[in-house]
Amino acid sequence: MNTPVLTMSERHCIESGAWFSKLSPALRSAILARSHVRRLADGATLAARGSAAEDWCGVAAGAVRISSVSLAGKQVTLTYAEPGSWFGDIALFDGLPRTHDANAHGPTTLVCVRKPDFKALLASHVELYDALLRLNCRRLRLMFDQLEDLNTRPLRARLARQLLQLARRHGRQRSGEILIGLALAQEDLAQLLGASRQRVNQELKRLEREGAVRVEPTRLAVLDRDSLLAIAR
Repeated sequence: MNTPVLTMSERHCIESGAWFSKLSPALRSAILARSHVRRLADGATLAARGSAAEDWCGVAAGAVRISSVSLAGKQVTLTYAEPGSWFGDIALFDGLPRTHDANAHGPTTLVCVRKPDFKALLASHVELYDALLRLNCRRLRLMFDQLEDLNTRPLRARLARQLLQLARRHGRQRSGEILIGLALAQEDLAQLLGASRQRVNQELKRLEREGAVRVEPTRLAVLDRDSLLAIAR
């Protein structure tokens, strides 16, 4: 059985990632040398809430849906780990079970470092401690920003801000517009915003009438970034 390897484009996504690219060449090489490649079909489970933490992962292609289940039994999406991002280190540090479910969103390729190799990297590269500390500080700041948005901004502003973030992380330019590459149903977008699908649908239609976005069945295109920026502010 052949061992999966990264394609050139997948390797580029990892190496050009905002966090990974700032590591020293020695540490980058050491991480990749201790990693293995996993390919997951759309919807495949990577980790379940309450399961033991075994891997630290980087997304090389596709996306990983991080979600939880509400008290009412409804699946709620918290975020999507996009290409170039890394996750799973917190549970490897504290030794506690996974706090959320993780599933592939579309065909997904991961670079995974097993727990013993992760510990070995920490032992041999002190730089990794500082780098992961900075990464988790950024996650914490983003979480505080999201909490502030939820409590202080109207849905229209939160939606505009979310669309801008999706365009920045997953967008590609096409004939003067930005096509968001991450396929999201309106229910997925509503979960990210902590709102009902009906209200998000109403706001999207309003933005579409204003010429700021175009709504496709499972994708969105940003037509007027400046309008979204004004609304988000």
